[in-house]
Amino acid sequence: MSTADANRVIVTGENPFIRLSEKDGDPETTNASYWRILFSPGGPGHVLYLRSELTENRWRIYSDNIAMARWLQSTVQGMLNAELKDLSIPVTDAEFGKSGDPRYFWTEHLMARGEEIALTWHDIGDPLLIHTQPNAQPNPRPYGVCTVLVPALGARLTRNGVQAKGQPWKREREGRPFSTCCLAFSESWTEAR
Repeated sequence: MSTADANRVIVTGENPFIRLSEKDGDPETTNASYWRILFSPGGPGHVLYLRSELTENRWRIYSDNIAMARWLQSTVQGMLNAELKDLSIPVTDAEFGKSGDPRYFWTEHLMARGEEIALTWHDIGDPLLIHTQPNAQPNPRPYGVCTVLVPALGARLTRNGVQAKGQPWKREREGRPFSTCCLAFSESWTEAR
């Protein structure tokens, strides 16, 4: 019996996210999907997809590799959030950095012309290893994923020093404590061969 996943790996990297709302169950006031890509058909790089009151509730995209950002929009990110399939959303050139120790806190930084954004996760929980197959039931998706999800009960996002409203909320996943904000490390997405 083979231990290799039979599907084709299409992207590998990290995909931490922040989803904030002012009250538990309310619509998200901030939705941030950050990617650090090591391997993809669009090459390596970074991209932040962000919608918040700090962006006038419109999607903003920041990247150092527009080909990779657009490829993600047309595949995995577009599947995760259909609003981001819109390839007419402008992509702003940015530089990216990181700091911290994911056992305690983690911060992703980006700088673009006239903008500085920081995403920080803290109050870190126990990691979960999730592995799904493409087209798996009961909720089939065209892509599978294998990822280490590290829930964060604390998170914040700032743009030019102004903090986004809202907070993360506790959730449960697979019977374990989880959150609406999470570090997603060692993330690989697959599609059926």
